[in-house]
Amino acid sequence: MEIAFLTLLVLSLLLFPSGICKSLAAGPPVVNIGSILQFNSTTGGVAEVAIRAALEDINSDPTVLNGTTLKVKIKDTNCFDGFLGMVQGLQFMETDVIAIVGPQCSTISHIISYAANELRVPLMSFASDATLSTIQFPFFVRTGSSDLYQMAAVAALVDYNHWKIVTAIYIDNDYGRNGIIALDDALTAKRCKISYKVSFPSNAKRSELINLLVGVSYMESRVIILHTGAEHGLKFFSMANQLNMMGNGYVWIATDWLSAYLDANSSVPADIISGMQGVLTLRPHIPNSKMKSNLISKWSRQSHKYNHSDLRVNTYGFYVYDSVWALARALDAFFGDGGRISFSNDSKLHHEAGETLHLEAMSIFDMGNKLLENIRKVNFTGASGKVQFDASGDLIHPAYDIINLIGNGMRTVGFWSNYSGLLSTISPEALYSKPPNTSLANQNLYDVIWPGETAQRPRGWVFPSNAKELKIGVPNRFSFKEFVTEDNATGSINGYCIDVFTQALSLLPYPVSYKLIPFGSGTENPSYDKLIQMVESNEFDAAIGDIAITMSRTVAIDFTQPFIETGLVILAPVKKHIKTSWAFLQPFTLEMWCVTGLFFLIVGVVVWVLEHRINEDFRGPPSQQIITIFWFSFSTLFFSHREDIRSTLGRGVLIIWLFVVLIIVSSYTASLTSILTVQQLDTSIKGIDDLKSSDDPVGFQVGSFAQDYMVNELNISRSRLRALGSPQEYADALQLGPKKGGVMAIVDERPYVELFLSTYCKIAVAGSDFTSRGWGFAFPRDSPLQVDLSTAILSLSENGELQRIRDKWVKTGDCTTDNSEFVDSDQLRLESFFGLFLICGVACVLALLIYFGIMLRKYLKHHPRRSLRRFISFVHSKEPPKNMERRSMSLLRSSTPTTPMSSLTALDIERPARPVRNDSAIDMES
Repeated sequence: MEIAFLTLLVLSLLLFPSGICKSLAAGPPVVNIGSILQFNSTTGGVAEVAIRAALEDINSDPTVLNGTTLKVKIKDTNCFDGFLGMVQGLQFMETDVIAIVGPQCSTISHIISYAANELRVPLMSFASDATLSTIQFPFFVRTGSSDLYQMAAVAALVDYNHWKIVTAIYIDNDYGRNGIIALDDALTAKRCKISYKVSFPSNAKRSELINLLVGVSYMESRVIILHTGAEHGLKFFSMANQLNMMGNGYVWIATDWLSAYLDANSSVPADIISGMQGVLTLRPHIPNSKMKSNLISKWSRQSHKYNHSDLRVNTYGFYVYDSVWALARALDAFFGDGGRISFSNDSKLHHEAGETLHLEAMSIFDMGNKLLENIRKVNFTGASGKVQFDASGDLIHPAYDIINLIGNGMRTVGFWSNYSGLLSTISPEALYSKPPNTSLANQNLYDVIWPGETAQRPRGWVFPSNAKELKIGVPNRFSFKEFVTEDNATGSINGYCIDVFTQALSLLPYPVSYKLIPFGSGTENPSYDKLIQMVESNEFDAAIGDIAITMSRTVAIDFTQPFIETGLVILAPVKKHIKTSWAFLQPFTLEMWCVTGLFFLIVGVVVWVLEHRINEDFRGPPSQQIITIFWFSFSTLFFSHREDIRSTLGRGVLIIWLFVVLIIVSSYTASLTSILTVQQLDTSIKGIDDLKSSDDPVGFQVGSFAQDYMVNELNISRSRLRALGSPQEYADALQLGPKKGGVMAIVDERPYVELFLSTYCKIAVAGSDFTSRGWGFAFPRDSPLQVDLSTAILSLSENGELQRIRDKWVKTGDCTTDNSEFVDSDQLRLESFFGLFLICGVACVLALLIYFGIMLRKYLKHHPRRSLRRFISFVHSKEPPKNMERRSMSLLRSSTPTTPMSSLTALDIERPARPVRNDSAIDMES
């Protein structure tokens, strides 16, 4: 029997070495873990039930821990009494536990984390404080959601609804303060901000909380973020309902404390639910799974068993349940790797022994680092979903449900996932199989029912009812007072810009109290850049007037939608275009005249060459032929040539040339007609290039941004610039000119120029606008009034009110129609007709090549003795008629055989035979 047993043992060692080693490496019979909770809180009660349920499942599972029983020691602490809670937590650290589940409170977690680092005891905490990092606290293991991601979800919700400012109400402890810091950072990344932060102590009285809410109601923001616990949060909603702060216009966003409370409590008083209608809250996303369903199905039995029958499982219950399972799996790997549980005393703690806190009783977990390493390596699917830690120590793929409280329940309107960073109606786990899509255009939520039972998205802010009057700076102009000015007699401020502002204010759905304060003496135009600086420094709450929107100004403040389009233009003195007897030459440039005349001669010569042999109109003495060439070519200008064109090539060239002549004559006629009838205006400046290349003075309006633009953008020397303060100064400076102390041109904005030209008719705009800008009203950064006024200005533009206001103030005179725009008097240039001349030239060359090719072929056919002189003589000679050519050929055939055909020249053939004069013939003639 003993031999058989030994044999079996040897075979087991050989065949199953790993199983035997695992058995030999099994842990102790009992392992103690700790838990620090607040029993009288919803989260603490749920966490206790979850811990007990997890231990039952683990200890009954033979595949985990290999027979080692896991036991828990739970310590009740007070989260709201920070000092007492810390003392209780440190007292608990005197017990020898290998890990702690909790604490649930951020304040206690900070203190216990220091002790955990010293004692090497991992903390499996579900505290959400984002400042609890693994860098500072290596033994802190967050097994729940972090406020870092929750506040990113809140910021995405704020940005999705186009709100820019929010009010934050939070409890004044580590949980509240650090959560709002995370929210502030997340909102800043979305170009939003917290305009008003309100904190309260944990022991605040009801009267103090009411005063706090009254102060919030006076603020302009109507988007309120509530980051507290359930005890205080429910009080806030009850009091806000009594103060009518749960109606139309308000937005309430509660962090995950509200969803945790509502999920865990089976019976919530009806008055509490009715006071939270339309509230939005967040809930850490827990995907559906079999383990989740199993825990929910047995939760009722477990909660009755451990005296929490009134509590249901919530997200924290899932997280705590998986925390215990993660610890069990890590312990299993720990024992499998040869880990042992042993404790040793710390000499530093022994020397610091006290009477109440027995620090000398605290022991260091010798292999705590190894257990921590195994905890961070766990990877399994639990009741809360995938349990796996990233490099920063947080659970992978954090996500949240967006919950809307409607009626007696909660409705999920969407999700937020850190995987994409966007809001979506698609569940997060469905996105993980696809590449992350971070386009804001893909954001979407289901319709939300807001406070006041309305589906219309609230504006998010109102003008505060107790706000002081807005101090609005208005430039007190000296010139162009039609736009904005102060009436010295009545003290009122009016003008085009003022009418636009008041009409836009009338479209706002709330009253705005304001006071217009003149900026400037009225004896000269003020500095608009200084006015913008006063808005930036909050000396003025806004600035309205003819304020140009420039890049440098938009860096400091925000502008409304432009209510008038404008740009810089050049003003220059003009003169009548017709002041010479040679005006008929002006339609064409010199090059155009020369090339046109040259082509008249070229076409005349080409036609003469093509017609010379066969057309009597192109033959005769040399002087007569030259006259014919000139006469024919220039007579085509009037389509009155009398010469008949017989050759096909000549007719082709003539058709093309007549088409060219038609275009040239038509263009010349149109240009000359415009010059003689419209009487164009002429200036010495054609555009911005002439302005930059010259050294003459240039004028600008006092206070205008044109000065800096010319210096910085056009690189015009500041010494060339002359400040001008009134329309009369404009006219005088331009009339004098640069030689007599004036300016060559003035650079100003289009609206001023249009008003100026309605009176001064001897000045015009040279070129076109060389900037594209507009006038807008200036407000401090992120002012909600700026957004609403922009919408109002667009409405004024669409209904035609802006144009009506402009017609009222910016009137144009009679001369504006004729002279306000500079008509470009550039002559017709050769470049415009280059294509026509090219076609005509190519036609002439082709015709000549074809003609000389035909002539060469004829010459080679009939003249064996070849020379250039004979060929030129052949081309120059007149082509005989067809019957004459046939008779010549007959005579050649009947000639004596001693005269070979090849010895006759073309001239012999063409020349008629001269009769032989004999005596009998002479007698007959006589």
